[in-house]
Amino acid sequence: QVQLVESGGGLVQAGGSLRLSCAASGRTVGLNAMGWFRQAPGKEREFVAAISGAGTRRYYKDSLKGRFTISRDSAKNTVYLEMNSLKPEDTAVYYCNAHGSHIASTTAGAYWGQGTQVTVSS
Repeated sequence: QVQLVESGGGLVQAGGSLRLSCAASGRTVGLNAMGWFRQAPGKEREFVAAISGAGTRRYYKDSLKGRFTISRDSAKNTVYLEMNSLKPEDTAVYYCNAHGSHIASTTAGAYWGQGTQVTVSS
């Protein structure tokens, strides 16, 4: 089992930045591919970004490239999502996600965090 705890969400004005963190614990978390998804009110959960177990491969939702950056600190078992130039349409609950292997993809792995709210005001 893998446990994920997100933090760093909050209220920010349009154009601002936030950094989300996801602390992982449990079995082989240091080698697990991890990612972020988000769900806005009334919408389906969607892929945001993913990073491989070694941190060598990263994937992003096309429309977020250049504004969002995913990274990981394997020594701390933590994955980050740096979000810049935030827009009101980025408002959503952001969920950390982990796979059971080191291979990253745009599809969700089996493990989820509880989510953290990001609200961008205009």
